[in-house]
Order: sequence, then structure tokens, then C-alpha cells
Amino acid sequence: MTTLQGKTLFITGASRGIGKAIGLRAARDGANIVLVAKTVTPQKNLPGTIYTAAEEIIAAGGQALACPADIRFEDQVQAAVKKGVETFGGIDILINNASALGLTGILQTSMKRFDLMHQVNVRGTFLCAQACFSYLTESANPHILNIAPPLNLDAKWFAPHLAYTLSKYGMSLCTLGMAEAFKEKEIAVNSLWPQTAIATAAMVSLAGEVALQRCRRPEIMADAAYLILTKSSRECTGNFFLDEALLRSAGITDFDRYAVSPGTPLIPDLFV
Repeated sequence: MTTLQGKTLFITGASRGIGKAIGLRAARDGANIVLVAKTVTPQKNLPGTIYTAAEEIIAAGGQALACPADIRFEDQVQAAVKKGVETFGGIDILINNASALGLTGILQTSMKRFDLMHQVNVRGTFLCAQACFSYLTESANPHILNIAPPLNLDAKWFAPHLAYTLSKYGMSLCTLGMAEAFKEKEIAVNSLWPQTAIATAAMVSLAGEVALQRCRRPEIMADAAYLILTKSSRECTGNFFLDEALLRSAGITDFDRYAVSPGTPLIPDLFV
């Protein structure tokens, strides 16, 4: 069975939530994790830093390199890639997980917030893929995984929070375009999205602590990501996976273990 032992993952937004969970799952195989995130000091409302996440990765059995970076800036991304390659010898997997959120209506969305979402979500995904590309071509099983939704042109996903939807679908379109463009190089490009809301700091800021009881833990996304990343890059590209459906296809039926509060009705995620 394929594992991630010795593989190097470049993960954006890796200091907490889904990004950290994917890093921890890979670390159990003995993977190398390049953690890319902005949080370098403890924040009042945000758990953990890039350094505490690195400590957890090492404790889980992996190697970790904390690279403080804001993916809106090309020089910072290039520096993180360079440092990761110097430390671990290459990059096998890119996880475009970092994301800016804003569920505001068209007239309520400031252009500053609009720009932030597009710079982080779309431009950051595009930039990180560009920066990692030459190293991915040297990997035996290269993958790019975007934490982005399946494309659904139903207007109900656009009207209430148009700016956010545009930015997340921009990531999804990167999956579509890059999967085809990078096929000759045998670099897999896929999207993964949760079927239900995930218990993260973003969820708390949106709906409060009480909403967490109706969420699943980030580990469900990590386990689903692991299934994708251990597939052959030649045979698995251009897909839009949902975590639950993917895990069920692999024979996993016990989803209570992922629930924050087993038996409590779950909140469906956006775009599904």
C-alpha cells in the first residue's frame, strides 16, 4: 500500500484547522511538512501558531518546517518554497488550504474584503502552484489538492455571498484548468470539500461556539485527503471530491467518530 513516508507536503493555512489536520495525518506516515501560515504569535480568538503546529507534527512522527508567510505576496511564497526544498530536498504535494472568508451580500462587501478573498483564495492558489510546479515535476507521485467546492452554477450559491463564492469557485476553476494543463507532467490536481460544516476557528467566528456541536472535526477532511494523496497521480486527476462520499467509497461507514457531538444533526456545508 502506498503511504506518504518521506514525502514532502507544502501546506498553506497549516497552523490550525483542516490544514493542520492534513499535516498531522501525513506525519503519522513519517512525512515532511512545510507549514505555511501567518500566525506566529498566539492570537486572542485563534488557537495555535505555526510553531505549535510544527511541534504537533513532530510529535505525530513527521518532520516539520515552519515558514511564516502571507501567500498574497509572491516573494514570501517563493522564499517558503526555497526553504522547504533546501530542508527536505523537494516538494511532492501542494495543499492549497489557506482561505479568506466573508459571507456578506453584494452591497455589504467592502472592496478591501473582496480583494483579500481573491488574493488569498484564487491568486494564492495560482501562485503556490506556479511556485511549486518545477519541484512537483521531479516527484514520483505529485499531487496538488485544493480545498475548494464542486462547481455548481445554481444562483442560490451566488446571490447571498457573491464575492466569497467567486473566490472559492476561482480555486475550483484552478483545479479544472491545472488538471488538464499539468496532465502531461503527470501532476494530479483535485479538489476536496466537506459535506458538512467543519469545527474550525472560521466556523466559530461565523456561527459561534454553539454551532460546533453540529459540526464534524477536521480529521474527516484529513482522512479523505490522505486517500487522494496516496492514489496514483496518473490515474486520479481533475476530480471534485466530497469527504463523506470519498470515505464511503473506501468502505468507511462509521462517521460518528468524526462528529463533535455524535447523534446531533449536522450543518450541511456551502455549495453541496
